[in-house]
Amino acid sequence: MELQTYRYHGHSMSNPGVSDPVTMLKDRMISNNMASLEEIKDIDAEIRKKIEEAAQFATSDPEPPLEALCNHIFYNDAPLEVRGTNPWMKLKSIS
Repeated sequence: MELQTYRYHGHSMSNPGVSDPVTMLKDRMISNNMASLEEIKDIDAEIRKKIEEAAQFATSDPEPPLEALCNHIFYNDAPLEVRGTNPWMKLKSIS
């Protein structure tokens, strides 16, 4: 499952469970009998394990050589026109 969320406020941790979209989804899944608390806990444990493995891989992987730091970096110019206009076009009414 992939979720896109939007942060409406800052990173305050004063009451994170009230508006946390992941916590809200878990609560809804449990209340609508889509998953049990044990299933949610199993999913959380699996995710934590994957995160720990990724963090371990990242910290144990050797640093790349200096000459390889800029490999696979691409740059493309932005298109001159977007939706029929460009930055140098004067605004005009089309009505």
